[in-house]
Amino acid sequence: EYFHNWTGNRITCRDWFQLCLKEGLTVFRDQQFSSDQRGAGVKRIEDVIRLRATQFREDASPLAHPVRPEEYIEINNFYTATVYEKGAEVIGMLRRIVGPETYARALDLYFDRHDGQACTIEDWLRVFEDASGRDLTQFARWYSQAGTPHVTARETWEGGRFTLALAQSTPPTAGQPRKAPLLIPVACALLDPETGAPLAEAVLELARGRQDFTWDLPARPVVSLLRGFSAPVILTGPTGGNGGAFLLAHETDPFSKWQAGRSLALGILAATSADPRLAPDPDYLAALARVAEDPALAPDYRALLLDLPSLEEAIAHLAESGRLPDPLALHHARRRLEAAIADALGPRLRRLYDAHGLDGPYSPDAAAAGHRALRGRALALITARDPEAALAAAHFAGADNMTERMAALSLLVGRNRAEVALAEFRAAWRDDRLVLDKWFAVQAAHSPPETAVATVEALTRDPDFDWRNPNRFRALIGTFANANLAAFHAAGGAGYRLLADWLIRLDPINPQTTARLTSAFATWRSFDAGRQALIRGELQRLGARPALSRDTGEMVERLLREADG
Repeated sequence: EYFHNWTGNRITCRDWFQLCLKEGLTVFRDQQFSSDQRGAGVKRIEDVIRLRATQFREDASPLAHPVRPEEYIEINNFYTATVYEKGAEVIGMLRRIVGPETYARALDLYFDRHDGQACTIEDWLRVFEDASGRDLTQFARWYSQAGTPHVTARETWEGGRFTLALAQSTPPTAGQPRKAPLLIPVACALLDPETGAPLAEAVLELARGRQDFTWDLPARPVVSLLRGFSAPVILTGPTGGNGGAFLLAHETDPFSKWQAGRSLALGILAATSADPRLAPDPDYLAALARVAEDPALAPDYRALLLDLPSLEEAIAHLAESGRLPDPLALHHARRRLEAAIADALGPRLRRLYDAHGLDGPYSPDAAAAGHRALRGRALALITARDPEAALAAAHFAGADNMTERMAALSLLVGRNRAEVALAEFRAAWRDDRLVLDKWFAVQAAHSPPETAVATVEALTRDPDFDWRNPNRFRALIGTFANANLAAFHAAGGAGYRLLADWLIRLDPINPQTTARLTSAFATWRSFDAGRQALIRGELQRLGARPALSRDTGEMVERLLREADG
């Protein structure tokens, strides 16, 4: 609220179409503050995970729209991840392009010039042009063009000269079949192939459809691109395979090191979901073993490095490459990879688990939270090789804080070993509505895909399930549809029917929540023809309701609308 007071209230937006002016800037300033308080590297990764899970998903669906939308039917549908999270990313790119010192001067000028006014994006960009002397006409396209840009990188090495060719394209979206080139800042490092030391570092400005960048170097480097996630794009880079394992082991940029492991894991999940006989890349497993106990890496950062991509990320990865994702096959591939990592780390896992337990009273500070995160990740990997989930049960029983208790409970639910723990949790927190929401949500998110629909249906008949309470509804129905994707997308469409049935029931009394939860269907064109037909049928059933709200009607219409081009 403090940040919103300055960049949402003191300087506000002239009209609804400028909403990203105040919301994007306020989100960015809050992110910067949290980075200073909790650690910039981990915060940046957490922000990117959120962006990809919400905003990239929006861009890949019929719901895609510019950061500054050009039209709306119901204003409640205007509060989107594109306006907020991508709006913040655009601010971050602007800061990177002009530099932090110029950014600070421009922000001071913005407050001096516009305090107490209602402004536009043009007012915002003009102060940066005045402070930096740069023409930002091309950069302004980030506000008007929808969709996530794709950047491809290719490299050549000849006679001591290294050339990096970058190309950009943005897929067509509704109403925008053709896209103009954007100004994309690509933070880059060329690393020594033996030591990982930087041979060169730069922020490359990709402003055309294709550009070549060249360096004269003593050795062919390993390329690290998009360091710090310098732009909200999908990158196809040259450092797959062993290059990715090298970056995971040697890269010093926190985001790029994490992304290298993430990309390798996504490749493994894609391959092993199609052929379960394939073994994970041993270089990837060896690199994880090295970072697991690296004392130079903060515990919360190591927890992120040891984590795996979500099922949603794996589905998006396959869809982006033109392959049809099988959510259940990906779920099982993820379980197998987790078990393989547990085998590769071996006794290290128990050492990590024991070393990061904390004595004394609970503390919410960043250091203590980091220890809990790494201990929880070690527990998850141990449980991957423990069908009885014995350590998870002991961890739940001994936990003195909600973070550790929920971490253990989610593992127990996922292994069908949670009956006792769920009963204890409910008995302890039955009078706290917000905590009881967690009891519903953990079962919706982590119940095995074979039984999740039946579990959720049973929970809708629970006396504590008040579907008129939006928090309770989101905790159960929303969590199931958005977090338990193997079950939601199960063959036969039972998950789709469950969601549509409840949205039909909810819409007359809470159209805003109903409209937002229809976005669980947003990526329906990513799947096979059978699933597409099932989802389309549920959307048509929802849209055919005679008294459907404007909120939900707009969302259903957009989801069913074919993208132009």
